[in-house]
Amino acid sequence: MDFALFQHTIVNLFQGFGLTVYIGVTAIVLASLIGLTLALMRMSTRASAARFAFVYSTCFRGTPLLVQLFIVYYGIGTLDFVRGNAALWWLFSDGGRCAILAIALNSGAYISEVLRGGFQSVPNGQIEAARASGMSALLRFRRVVFPLAIRQALPAYSNEIVLVIKGTSLASTIAVMELTGHAKRLMNQNYAIIETFVLAGALYLMINFSLLACLALFERWLKR
Repeated sequence: MDFALFQHTIVNLFQGFGLTVYIGVTAIVLASLIGLTLALMRMSTRASAARFAFVYSTCFRGTPLLVQLFIVYYGIGTLDFVRGNAALWWLFSDGGRCAILAIALNSGAYISEVLRGGFQSVPNGQIEAARASGMSALLRFRRVVFPLAIRQALPAYSNEIVLVIKGTSLASTIAVMELTGHAKRLMNQNYAIIETFVLAGALYLMINFSLLACLALFERWLKR
């Protein structure tokens, strides 16, 4: 690959770089909220809440993300009541928003299991000591349970973040021109398949490295 072609490839790939970061980071935030909610529901004394969280987690972890993405974009978006509702149509008519939703729903199921494992690892003695000191349930969760649980769950949570960023590449299957979408278009133009996708892979690696570095700093802060 000569310099002119290399420069052209990089410029075009960076056009989708920002969209990839946006889809990935937004999906991570939503997935974390979904995962935390589901984890608390799984540990709830209410059987209906625990059952719903279990079924949700099983369904989304047991089916491919690509299938879920197609259902959200090509399936739900064709329903009459969705087309007739302005808010729903705004959500499901755009490939980028559908990609964020599908990835968040899928990743939320995995994060819920990660957080549930972290919550279950908190020693009962710590919880009983907090209860004996007069802390309310919310205060115990904020000061004792959640800080201890997140320390245990952070390595697995970091792995899920990497998977979310890699999962954004599937957005190109619904015509979203993110990083992989631009790489596929460049491949058809210059036929430099290996060079184009090596550069695209390097940009994905850059995103994941940056996010993992932030999490490493956060983990160091927790240990301190």
